[in-house]
Amino acid sequence: MTDEYGALLSNNTWELVDPPRNANIVTGKWIYRHKLKSDGSLDRYKARWVLRGFTQREGIDFDETFSPVVKPATIRTVLSIALSSNWPIHQLDVKNAFLNGTLVETVYARQPSGFVDPNFPDKVCRLNKSLYGLKQAPRAWFQRFATYITSLGFIGSKSDSSLFIYRRGPDTAYLLLYVDDIVLTASSSALLASLIASLQSEFRMTNMGDLHYFLGVSVKHSKDCLFLSQEKYVLELLERAGMLHCKSITTPVDTASKLSAKSSEPVADPTEYRSLAGGLQYLTFTRPDISYAVQQICLHMHDPRANHLLLVKRVLRYIRGTTDYGLTLFRRSSSKLTAYSDADWAGCPDTRRSTSGYCVFLGSNLVSWSAKRQHTVSRSSAEQRLVGFASFFRSFIDQSRVQLLCSVIMLVQST
Repeated sequence: MTDEYGALLSNNTWELVDPPRNANIVTGKWIYRHKLKSDGSLDRYKARWVLRGFTQREGIDFDETFSPVVKPATIRTVLSIALSSNWPIHQLDVKNAFLNGTLVETVYARQPSGFVDPNFPDKVCRLNKSLYGLKQAPRAWFQRFATYITSLGFIGSKSDSSLFIYRRGPDTAYLLLYVDDIVLTASSSALLASLIASLQSEFRMTNMGDLHYFLGVSVKHSKDCLFLSQEKYVLELLERAGMLHCKSITTPVDTASKLSAKSSEPVADPTEYRSLAGGLQYLTFTRPDISYAVQQICLHMHDPRANHLLLVKRVLRYIRGTTDYGLTLFRRSSSKLTAYSDADWAGCPDTRRSTSGYCVFLGSNLVSWSAKRQHTVSRSSAEQRLVGFASFFRSFIDQSRVQLLCSVIMLVQST
């Protein structure tokens, strides 16, 4: 707590002022957590002063709050390109990231509990920098970081706002930002060291060396590949569901995987169903084998039924026996894009709409995949395939993935 409070003061986070008349004073509290290593062991204890954002008032304490985060397909694409080009890949962790954001709005907050200034106990904090818990904190931090990284010569990608590209003659670098976690890869070790030094001169951050654990994903390096795995996350998800010691099964779904929306009684606790569905959805980051099953589960999050919960448990039993599964990215991979698309016909028992699916390979590396129910009813199998094919390209256009993949590939080929 003392270290956190010292960091707040050294960062000039606030100024003590008399509370203005009729001003909204935001309250806060201390949050404690254990920071764990990739193997689950304790790394350090962490205390953080967090404001209660729900006490803010829109239009007074905050305006816009949206902040982008890097897309999974972007991460897999950049890792694939860096691996095939034999570039070093480093991971950086920004300390107290949200404290670096500069606030545009005027926000008043209570002094931290246990650290009230004895000379001015009745004064409040007028914030100069953002704090954790503020609704606009993620956006303020992203704008602050994007402004600085642009001054170093990086250009923000138009297809993914959290991807920044650096190119100067033969030198090329890619930076991925996910809140306070950074993945940085460059065409040479000298360029990588120079960029890291520039970032550390502006922000308090730790160079964690070669990429090994990012967003709950374990990255194992070998001579010819990278192996991405979420084994630790899988075990935590199974423990949360109370199925850590369940009997495993060999397939995530059966032949009758599409379930009716009203085929059984509602579940007793819809919140638990939605929590497990969201957990499984994040697991698809490295598990394309459960992508279709999770898509079927997420279709019924608004009104989960008993047989829908059985499908969730079946998927959990499947991943219990496949905890060591993951995604392999190979070093010897070309820059050729290959995509596959397919769809069933009138598979939904309620709406008779079809389900489309696609996967995209960058060389031999799988970088993007999806399963999605079509928006219209197809009158023939030929029509459903045409709609699925059109949906595949429309999805790429909406998410700008083709532009992202092609622009990155062109940059690599030109170096």
